[in-house]
Amino acid sequence: MSRILEPLSVGRVVGEVVDNFTASVKMTVVYNSNKQVANGHEIMPSVIASKPRVEIGGDDLRAAYTLIMTDPDAPSPSNPHLREHLHWLVTDIPGTTDASFGKEIVSYESPKPVVGIHRYVFILFKQKGRQTVTCPASRDYFNTRTFSDENNLGLPVAAVYFNAQRETAARRK
Repeated sequence: MSRILEPLSVGRVVGEVVDNFTASVKMTVVYNSNKQVANGHEIMPSVIASKPRVEIGGDDLRAAYTLIMTDPDAPSPSNPHLREHLHWLVTDIPGTTDASFGKEIVSYESPKPVVGIHRYVFILFKQKGRQTVTCPASRDYFNTRTFSDENNLGLPVAAVYFNAQRETAARRK
């Protein structure tokens, strides 16, 4: 599974957002029923306006997972002083299902990058129990590591990220 982490390291997700971890659960993120998120690939903001379908693998039906979507490049990659901005938080997702079966505690906020190329990261944690994750105080200045520590989540079990930048009229064609 180290091949899975390599693009996360190259994209500085491992290091800036999460510590090194061992991926142990399959997670698939798909926008508009056909645009699958792949590490480092670019997706246009118009495609990511609505929340994606996030399928959780694993083999434990009793397991519960927390899904975080964050932007470590807010408000701009050259000056990410809001690092991180929380776009979505879903808890208590049963294993082998998708995020729609979980409890959305921070609603999906459509990414709208204004300056530069932003990374949008989906991070999946296995919870120690159900209803054990608390809502963060703010979307801005969110910190995945701190949130994980405060909620006893440990290291991630899966992560994937994509890039997006502002669409100009010429790029929409």
